[in-house]
Amino acid sequence: MSYSDPGNGWRNDGDVQSHAYDPYLHPELFRGVATRRAFAFLIDLIVISVPVILGYLFIAVFGVVTLGLGWALFWLAWPASVIWAIVYYGACIGGPSSATIGMRVMDLELRTWYGAPGYFVLGATHAVLFWVSVSFLSPFVVLVGLFNGRRRLLHDVVLGTVVINNSIRAPAPQAARTY
Repeated sequence: MSYSDPGNGWRNDGDVQSHAYDPYLHPELFRGVATRRAFAFLIDLIVISVPVILGYLFIAVFGVVTLGLGWALFWLAWPASVIWAIVYYGACIGGPSSATIGMRVMDLELRTWYGAPGYFVLGATHAVLFWVSVSFLSPFVVLVGLFNGRRRLLHDVVLGTVVINNSIRAPAPQAARTY
């Protein structure tokens, strides 16, 4: 039995689906993605941090008003912050634009390697895997993106996702003609 023979492989049709976004055929899809992705991350960090900070301030004031009883809610703040971040990434990437707010500002979009848009579980898993990989392998996560044509980071490779320029993939329609 030969694994190179299409009839005897894992697939019956013998056809392996190729990547939808080839950096050699369409380099414009990946031009500037690494830099804009870093700025998108900072914007998302601010978007996630504002409600968390407001929540902590609310708990602090509530604790003062209730003579210290409300400060018991501080033990909920950390789990609520983690859940908020996961829901934010899942809902944004699972939304119609397949991008977080920071990615939309920087004109980026997350797609699967075969071209499908993101979905909630992919977005949530993407965020969790990013934070876990940064916690353990911080410099290596960034270095992986510098040595591949698609500018994929470590968690992108594991999940099979790619971040591309949105306006290049879906160019804006032409303006109406005036006669």
